[in-house]
Amino acid sequence: MATDAMPRFPDGFLWGVSTSAHQIEGAADLREPSVWDAFTAEPGRVKDGSTAAVACDHYHRYREDVALLAGLGVDAYRFSVSWPRVNSPGGLDFYDRLVDELCAAGVRPVPTLFHWDLPADLDWLERDTAYRFAEYVSAVVRRLGDRVGTWLTLNEPAEHTLLGHALGTHAPGRELLFDALPAAHHQLLAHGLAVRALRAAGAGDIGIANSHGPTWPASDDPADREAAEFYDVLLNRLFADPLLLGRYPDGVGELMPGDVDADLKVIAEPLDRYGVNYYAPARVGAPRGAESEWGGVRLPAGLPFSVRPIEDRPLTDFGWPVVPEGLTELLTGFRDRYGDRLPPVVITENGCSYEGLDDQDRIAYLDAHVRALHRAVEAGVDVRGYFVWSLLDNFEWAEGYARRFGLVHVDFATRTRTPKASYRWYRDLLRAQR
Repeated sequence: MATDAMPRFPDGFLWGVSTSAHQIEGAADLREPSVWDAFTAEPGRVKDGSTAAVACDHYHRYREDVALLAGLGVDAYRFSVSWPRVNSPGGLDFYDRLVDELCAAGVRPVPTLFHWDLPADLDWLERDTAYRFAEYVSAVVRRLGDRVGTWLTLNEPAEHTLLGHALGTHAPGRELLFDALPAAHHQLLAHGLAVRALRAAGAGDIGIANSHGPTWPASDDPADREAAEFYDVLLNRLFADPLLLGRYPDGVGELMPGDVDADLKVIAEPLDRYGVNYYAPARVGAPRGAESEWGGVRLPAGLPFSVRPIEDRPLTDFGWPVVPEGLTELLTGFRDRYGDRLPPVVITENGCSYEGLDDQDRIAYLDAHVRALHRAVEAGVDVRGYFVWSLLDNFEWAEGYARRFGLVHVDFATRTRTPKASYRWYRDLLRAQR
């Protein structure tokens, strides 16, 4: 772990932590079902056979969790609003209480309006879901907009499309490969319609949380470089170009449904901030006629690329490589690609899975990534904030409870919270930055 003093970030820099509704709230009996409830009910879908029916029981313990936020000293808390809960009687009352508690504690609420828990009766392959999303967003902002100043529309539509609709390893469990592209388009359209709904309600400071990482060709061989370019389009540019440039990458738009040119005018509604979730780069080469692996997920042999290991790097307990300089590379690359079309950036997620209360590996990881972020600031990237994933150990999707990303340990038998060494490290970092 680095022992040098952390360089100072600009005044007004926003420090926070992130969570998501399905991963922590529990109280599944008090909301409508989501696609994740249906998915986890199918045997074999979740590695440990668990569900998020109770999870961290944040729904009942939110005051305790807000106290943890206050003790940590964060400026802001990024959480997600559960669309199925809002659809249920009294569902918005919970978020009223949560937002009031955050405001009383001096913590800025930063809601994400969709973090993968789609109501079970809706489908991102259907265009109408985008319009239903805008109606839901309007209801949320009418209720919370007097106390919420910052809004994020979607979380990681790339992963939700790839894992949920192309590969079938996340809800709703479809294995459509490239026929999943309409789900990507409809999420982006939903984002644009949500931005319009938020603006119509008088909301400002609107963004999105997209996952991004540098793509490294496996070699200088033209076949590897071509495969890496394809991968970069699929995981990065497919979700950034429409938002920031108002167009899809070459060859992609004609694969999308509907009047794409008209939809792009909605998708490209101006943003106040651009959220980036960063975990690691990808090393990509030409297909090898065999399966490869991406973030612990098996990729089929028929794809026009293969993901290769990034060697000589430490790995998290999830098997993800630790490459902090990739964050600097990503942000400076985005600045160079998008120029003045790139709004101020906020790192909306960055974190790692490690076991133990004395989690020195997590401290080293976060320390290195915060320093890498500062190097991007020094290079002229307009970065306005950093959110650690995550406040709490939680239900880690298809991994169940086997992966622990939290600054706070959760005993899933008793739901007891215990701050880890990394919680104290982050608290001390924030104190030193003020």
